[in-house]
Amino acid sequence: MDTTKQRTNSTSGRPLPKVRQALVLILALGTAVALRAQSADEPQVATYHLLYSFHGPDGCYPVAGPLVQDASGNLYGTTDSGGAFGYGTVFKVTPGGTEAVRHSFAGPPSDGQYPEYASLTRDAAGNVYGTTPQAGEFGYGVVFKVTATGTESVLYNFTGGTDGRYPYGGLVRDSAGNLYGTTSNGGAFGAGVVFKLNPSGTESVLHNFKYSSTDGGYPYSKLIRDSAGNLYGTTESGGAFFAGTAFKVTPSGSVMLLHSFKGYPVDGAYPLSGGLTRDTSGNL
Repeated sequence: MDTTKQRTNSTSGRPLPKVRQALVLILALGTAVALRAQSADEPQVATYHLLYSFHGPDGCYPVAGPLVQDASGNLYGTTDSGGAFGYGTVFKVTPGGTEAVRHSFAGPPSDGQYPEYASLTRDAAGNVYGTTPQAGEFGYGVVFKVTATGTESVLYNFTGGTDGRYPYGGLVRDSAGNLYGTTSNGGAFGAGVVFKLNPSGTESVLHNFKYSSTDGGYPYSKLIRDSAGNLYGTTESGGAFFAGTAFKVTPSGSVMLLHSFKGYPVDGAYPLSGGLTRDTSGNL
């Protein structure tokens, strides 16, 4: 099985963004950039504080974001490489800047590798969940769990067929413990899926992307979920102008194309790993 890193879009040949330049954990995504309040007639002043610098055995290239934070202010994330085996880590950084590796990915056949862009999801018990787009039993990526004490288990190995392959996006979790995510490829039409993984480890496909003018294709970003159980996300390609889409998937698996990106010069194109945010009025 070829476990080399998949750095190129499978349909367009466009390389994925090279964001492996930073060797430090810059917590602008989380809490590192604080605004010190001034008097009403003074501008806000930003202060920067470097919490931690990676040096290899503790992980390197923390390309995924954002970080997740617990009630005590500890931050959790992943590094794309480094760790005990060179395949990436799950880490914790305390508010005082102390880092601990919670898990070093061991790679195939029993573990994932290179967590890449997928941020973590955390439950009330302190467990964190995520994906790696490669390795595992079949070489097509895994869903994993790391407990509060640092024990990792693979919850699901993607086979690369109708269940999808290469899950670059992270996960979203509901109150019943089900996990939802996307794979960038695979499925019935080869253009990726939206999947659900129940607490017992059974995966079901909620939607197969068709890569057509009426459907998106190749989702890389993390999903978000509303209180009614609807899922929202983006695809890198497909849609009316084949420049990517924003979509909605209902709990029953019905899909609504919310927007087809038009591209230059009137619109954006090819939304990759950023993901969506939803406000209280339902705007994305």
